[in-house]
Amino acid sequence: MTVVFTIVLVMLTAAGALTIVRLLRGPDTLDRIAALDVLVVLVVAAAAVYIAIFQDGSNIPLLAAVALVGFVGSATAARLAERRRRHR
Repeated sequence: MTVVFTIVLVMLTAAGALTIVRLLRGPDTLDRIAALDVLVVLVVAAAAVYIAIFQDGSNIPLLAAVALVGFVGSATAARLAERRRRHR
């Protein structure tokens, strides 16, 4: 089972590196917002893998809170970016 966890963590790390590249190179504000949202999802997935490895369910409410904050933050930022684009 540890082989599966290792493979998943390596894939999440690779996805995180590609997401950071998109965050830094993103030509538009909305691209950067989407990259930040993907980064939050990757953090939540990595925390879920941690919970699965150590079989510790005490951090599950933390996962829900981080996912909710990430969703609300990205939705608000996208809305503000779109509003700013209309005012130009």
